[in-house]
Amino acid sequence: MPLVSGAEVVLAAAKAGRGVGAFNVIQLEHAIALIAGAEQAGAPVILQISENAVKYHGALKPIGVATLAAAAAATVPVVVHLDHAMDRDLVTEAVTLGFTSVMYDASKLEYADNVAATTEVTAFCHDHGVFVEAEIGEVGGKDGVHAPGARTRPDEAVAFAEATGVDALAVAVGSSHAMTERTATLDFDLITRLHEAVAVPLVLHGSSGVADPDLTRAVEAGMTKVNIATHLNNVFTDKVRQILADNPKLVDTRKYLGPARDAVATEVARLLTVLKAV
Repeated sequence: MPLVSGAEVVLAAAKAGRGVGAFNVIQLEHAIALIAGAEQAGAPVILQISENAVKYHGALKPIGVATLAAAAAATVPVVVHLDHAMDRDLVTEAVTLGFTSVMYDASKLEYADNVAATTEVTAFCHDHGVFVEAEIGEVGGKDGVHAPGARTRPDEAVAFAEATGVDALAVAVGSSHAMTERTATLDFDLITRLHEAVAVPLVLHGSSGVADPDLTRAVEAGMTKVNIATHLNNVFTDKVRQILADNPKLVDTRKYLGPARDAVATEVARLLTVLKAV
C-alpha cells in the first residue's frame, strides 16, 4: 500500500469518530514495530520523527528515507509525519523527502508571531499537498501548550485555526510530555467544548501519561490524533533490560532488539484498539 496523506487518515478518522495512533520513530526498529502493530490491528498509523530524533541522528535524511521505505511496504495506510519541528528548513526538507504530514511548532513565540509563522508554513505545505498540525502554546510555558496545568481556551483555538489554516490542532487538556507513569488527569468537558467549537481535528500530545480508559474516553469526547512515545519507549527498554539480565554474555544486538521490536508491535496493536482506531 502506498504512503498516504495525513489528510486521508486524520480527516477520515475525525469524521468517523475514531482515533488515530501517532507513534514516534527513533530507530528503524521503531518504524518496523509500529507498522507491524498497525498491520496486526488492521488500522492506519502515523509514524512520527521529531526534531529531537533528527538531532540524535545528525540529519533527517537517513532515518526519514528508511521510515518512508518501511511505510511504502506496509499493508495498511501509513502517514510519515515530522513532529515538533521548530526549524523551518527542516520542514522544507521533510516535504522534499516525501513526508505527508508536518507538525510545525511555533508555540514558544508570542501569539501574533506564532500565527504569522504557522500561516507561512501551512501555505508552503499545502502547496505541496502536505497536512499541517500546529499548537497554540502558552506564553512563558516551558513546554508550550503542554506545560503542566496549561489549558486551551476554545475561543483562542477557533481564532488560531481560522487564522492559520492548519489542518489539525494540538490542544492542552491536562496531558504533559515525557510522563513515565499513566497518571494524567484529562479535562473531558474541555475536550468536548473544543471539539464542538474547532472545525479541524484535535490532537492530544503527551498521551503516554494517560491511562487506557481515559484514552478511549478522550477519543469519544472528540480527540482524533493521539501521540504516544514515552510509553512505547518503556516497553522497548523493559524488554531489552529483561533479555540482557537473563543473558549477561549476549552481544548480538539482534537477539535483544528483535524481541523489543516485537513487544512494541504487540503494544501498538493493543493501543490502536484502545484508541478505537478500528
